[in-house]
Amino acid sequence: MPCPRRTQISVEDTLWYHTVSRCVRKACLTGVDPNTGQSYEHRRDWVESQLLKLGEIFAIDIAAYVVMSNHLHLVLRIDIELANRWTDREVVEQWHQLFKGTELTQRFAKGELVEERNLSLLRRSIAQYRSRLSDISWFMRCLNEPIARMANKEDKCTGRFWEGRFKSQALLDEAAVLTCMAYVDLNPIRAKMAATPVSSDYTSIQRRIKAALEGGQPKSLLSFIGNERLNQSKGVNFALQDYLQLVDETGRILGKDKRGSISVSSSKILTQLNISTDNWVKLTSEFGKIFHGPVGTLHELTNYCDHLQKRRRHFAKCCKYLEDG
Repeated sequence: MPCPRRTQISVEDTLWYHTVSRCVRKACLTGVDPNTGQSYEHRRDWVESQLLKLGEIFAIDIAAYVVMSNHLHLVLRIDIELANRWTDREVVEQWHQLFKGTELTQRFAKGELVEERNLSLLRRSIAQYRSRLSDISWFMRCLNEPIARMANKEDKCTGRFWEGRFKSQALLDEAAVLTCMAYVDLNPIRAKMAATPVSSDYTSIQRRIKAALEGGQPKSLLSFIGNERLNQSKGVNFALQDYLQLVDETGRILGKDKRGSISVSSSKILTQLNISTDNWVKLTSEFGKIFHGPVGTLHELTNYCDHLQKRRRHFAKCCKYLEDG
C-alpha cells in the first residue's frame, strides 16, 4: 500500500527530492507509438514549457529534468526561505498565475480595501497559498493535470493519463543529490534515445551545456555555485564545468560502444563525494533499481527514518554504494 505523501516529504530533513511520473494505459507521453506509428514528440514542448513556467511561480527550484517516452524525471529543491520572504501580495500574485483564487484575494491583488470582518479569511487563504507554493505535491499536480487534459483531448479519450501517484524520493545528502541528477541527465543515453548529453533534447543537461557554451547558466535551472557559497544562498555545491565533464565521460561509458573512462580531473568530484568510480557507474546506470525509497548514507538515512518513525532496514543495504569510496 502506498505511503501517505507526508511520510515521504520532510523539509526538516532535506529540501531535495527526486520525483517520477509515469503514464498509464500504454499511453505515450512523447516519442513515437510503436503500435500505431503516430508521433507524440510535440508533447515534449507541452511538458517542458509547463515545467519551466512552474519553476518561476513556485518556491521550488528545478535542478534536473528529462522527458522520456512514457515517464518524466525531476530533481527538485524546495526553497522555504523564498516562500517565507514573499509578501502577502506576492504570494497572491504568484498563486493567481495558476488559479483564480477567491473574490477576496482578487480584490486584495487589485489593491482594493478588504473589510476588517474579512481579514481573517483573507489571511487564511494567503497562508494556504504560501504553503502550497512550496509543496511538491501541488507542483506535480500543476504540472501533470494540464498535460493530461491536453493529451486526453488529443487522444479523444477520458480517464487517467498518469499513474494516480507520482513517485517521490528524499535525497538526504550531496552525494545522493548529485548522483540522482546525473542519473536523470543520462536517461536518454541509457535508453539509446541520444548518443551524447548535448544531443538529448528537452533535458536539463542539454539546457546547461548550451548555456555554458555561451559562458553562463540557464536562469530556469538551479545554478551550480562551486565553492562560492558566501554570496549565494542556494545552488548545487560543485563547479558546473566539473559536473558537465563528469556526466559526459559517464555517458561515454554507458553508451553503446562502452568505451571511455572517468578521468583524473573528473574523479575529484567522486573523491569529494566518497564514491568509487565503479560505484558511480553502477549508481548512474541503476539508480532507479537500487533505491526504492530515501537516498543517502546510513547515518543520514537513520536520522531521516527515526524522525519520520520509519523502518530503515528496507533501505539500509543500498547505502553501501554511497559510502564505499
